[in-house]
Amino acid sequence: MTTLNCAGGRRSRVAATWVTLGLTFGVGFVAALSIADDTKADSTAASPGDQGNSLVERGRYLARAGNCVSCHTAPGGKAFAGGLAFETPFGKLYSTNITPDPDTGIGKWTEAQFARAVREGVRADGAHLYPAFPYTAYTKLTDEDVAALYAYLKIVKPVNNKAPENEMGFPFNQRWALGLWKTMFFDEGRFQPNAAQSPEWNRGAYLVEGLGHCSACHSPRNFMGAEKTSMAYTGGEYTDKVMTGDVRPWSAPNLTNAKNGLAPWPVEEVAAYLKTGRNSFSETHGPMNEVIMNSTRHLTEADTLAMATYLKSLPANEGNVGKPAGEAVMKSGQALYNLHCGTCHQPTGLGALSGDAGAKLVGNPMVQASNPASLINVILYGPHLAKLPEPKRWKDMPGNFGEKLADEEVAHIASYMRNAWGNVGGEVTEAQVAKQR
Repeated sequence: MTTLNCAGGRRSRVAATWVTLGLTFGVGFVAALSIADDTKADSTAASPGDQGNSLVERGRYLARAGNCVSCHTAPGGKAFAGGLAFETPFGKLYSTNITPDPDTGIGKWTEAQFARAVREGVRADGAHLYPAFPYTAYTKLTDEDVAALYAYLKIVKPVNNKAPENEMGFPFNQRWALGLWKTMFFDEGRFQPNAAQSPEWNRGAYLVEGLGHCSACHSPRNFMGAEKTSMAYTGGEYTDKVMTGDVRPWSAPNLTNAKNGLAPWPVEEVAAYLKTGRNSFSETHGPMNEVIMNSTRHLTEADTLAMATYLKSLPANEGNVGKPAGEAVMKSGQALYNLHCGTCHQPTGLGALSGDAGAKLVGNPMVQASNPASLINVILYGPHLAKLPEPKRWKDMPGNFGEKLADEEVAHIASYMRNAWGNVGGEVTEAQVAKQR
């Protein structure tokens, strides 16, 4: 089990849970690596000479920071040409073509129209955009960065590709209703630096809160689909594929400096995770793979360190932990853990930095997430690991525990992991495991 499962990729083409309004949030929850080295994005330049244009290069960098290619590229499709499907309980959305094709893309858009779409969620014809496109975060972008993004997208290869029509029933197909939602929950406006903080902190805040749109996945939402500001970064829920290809709920872990969040990780370890997908505690897997592979690993070390600095400054908030497991469950879970997991992860849960051992479970944010969905998925189906360039740090986890273990046994093992060794996590129920089956 080699994971910290943050969110924001593209494997399953499935968006975040929609709640009452059926609004998707947080771009691209996936783990496919078909464009993981971002070569498609780089190959879209219309002319090699454009690479000497500093504004275009800045835009290219910013597009990576926002992970634009992941959500605007369909399986087997051309980069940025749209058509990626987002399945929701209320219907299906398709990402748009953002190449400069004049008929099916944004080739006829002015920079002002582009800026309004990015920062206000209003497309060129005046219709509201669904917040599957994270304009709620991109509203913080500076004029200069919006201009750079526009310059870059204008030189990518135009692709004539009309995205399929959204398949949404009433009332979720009524775009005018999004205007009411914006009135209640959308604060339009640019990022304002905090004079009391360092330039590094402010840069990290700008990236995390803006282009990175990290809160979109890592914050719970109210019944109207808006982020709960009082619980920001304490963990969210979304839907994606597991290793079998089936769609299941996943949970994004706590990113605050809480005991069940990033408190055990020094700032350098957070930066290393963003830059390389690995650190001394964990390794990327599942829906976080594409965020690392297509986005954060391409950022400068100064920027990933700035993001880590900001994240480590978030006030500790354990979120909705849930009630701890009882004595009987812990006793059963310990026996099952020692039998099935203890050899690799050690009875202490400390694992080892060895190719013959498992990752550390003590203080692991994914293990302690408010929602145990990701932990259950890993136990049932195994982790979907990224193809990272460095040598493997931990032994691969088998993916057949779901076949060996009954729902109650999985629940007891997960409950033990979440409550042993000083971990802070609620009890896992048999029904929660059954849901993940």
